[in-house]
Amino acid sequence: MRNILITGASRGIGAATARLFAEKGDNVYLNYRTEKQRAEQLAREIGGVAVYADVADSVQVAEMLKQLPGIDVLINNAGFAQFGFFDSLSDTDWHRMLDVTLSGAFYCSRGVLPHMIHQKSGAIVNVSSIWGITGAACEVAYSTAKAGLIGMTRALAKEVGPSGITVNCVAPGVIDTDMNATLDKETLTQLIEETPLGRLGTPEDIAKAIFYLAEQDSFITGQVLSPNGGIMI
Repeated sequence: MRNILITGASRGIGAATARLFAEKGDNVYLNYRTEKQRAEQLAREIGGVAVYADVADSVQVAEMLKQLPGIDVLINNAGFAQFGFFDSLSDTDWHRMLDVTLSGAFYCSRGVLPHMIHQKSGAIVNVSSIWGITGAACEVAYSTAKAGLIGMTRALAKEVGPSGITVNCVAPGVIDTDMNATLDKETLTQLIEETPLGRLGTPEDIAKAIFYLAEQDSFITGQVLSPNGGIMI
């Protein structure tokens, strides 16, 4: 039975991933920042544990990890959407996006690696985005942060591979989550039409990809898997 830590686990992809790992018999720790009630309710449903930390804060991450047993699988999922023209981005907007998405993954990965290295096994799965591969207009900060996760995945995989640890990345296409709820109907319809499978992805679709990459004794590392329904990239 593995100990799984999922950041940003109170809803969407994080929540679906928590449910899947719990169904498979793992111990699941659900990190949250603002959605305490949601996280605790989900934890009760799946027999997991909700743990608070703003992953953008290295001190809070360290305090969270002190409360947990050694983590065998880390899912760096915390993130948020940000739409707007590049020249309207404030310093605060830019730094918050990088702090949560990229620095948060760094702090959490750094914190769990000593245990993984000691036991000579472990898995880290970073949740990027198709826009981290291709870039997206009016989502420059988001695309930059998600692209950074891909770079970190590939480099860290090489560094910790000799210790038996895999590091991989999931880069979802357009997924039916709260993050995309702000898109208007016309935009969503266009995205569906551009997707060969003819539908948006679901959080469960991505959870399956994450679980696959977190398998023990896997020969897959340093890879980017993009479940996107075949949408052109």
